[in-house]
Amino acid sequence: MIKAITFDLDGVYFTQNSIDAFIQNFPKKITDPDRMVYVLAKSDEMSKFKKGIISEVDYWSYVQQEFDTKISLEEISQLFMDSYQVNPNVVEIVKKVRKLGIKTCICTNNYPTRINALNKKFNFLNNFDVQVFSYQVATMKPDIEIFQSLVEKSGCQPNEIIFADDKQSNVDAALSLDINAFLYTNFPDFLEKLLILGVNL
Repeated sequence: MIKAITFDLDGVYFTQNSIDAFIQNFPKKITDPDRMVYVLAKSDEMSKFKKGIISEVDYWSYVQQEFDTKISLEEISQLFMDSYQVNPNVVEIVKKVRKLGIKTCICTNNYPTRINALNKKFNFLNNFDVQVFSYQVATMKPDIEIFQSLVEKSGCQPNEIIFADDKQSNVDAALSLDINAFLYTNFPDFLEKLLILGVNL
């Protein structure tokens, strides 16, 4: 029996073009799009930030240096709020899941600047019973430890949890713990997979 469903944030709860808008709108003096994505999403500094190894001040100072720009933490938070939108269909499904008595979960590689800014705008954390953030547990998907934290915090057995992700490596890691995991491709397919697993929304 399914007792918990894990929802992805980027590209699912929040629209796919949200992060693209944030990167595009971030003030910078460089024009190389690959460099922008690297600094704001794929750099070693970002990985350390997501694991809570470096602070907000340290990470955003790195960004300022790389982009040759000056921007305050408050302005960065506002930029997140201006750039991001929720997917209303997903928000509605999350609420339906809770009405069924199933726990709603987040298990995400993320960082406090974004989470705090978006929660300020959308108050979205109130929709989730279980919240596992990489910067709080000092580990990131696909590391097994973050999925172990999901199991522990949910209070469920692995085979009672559903987890979907758009990266196969993350799915494989969750499967290794016997979590019901599958690759996320689109939301209709996600709902179909939930139905196969016994969750009729």
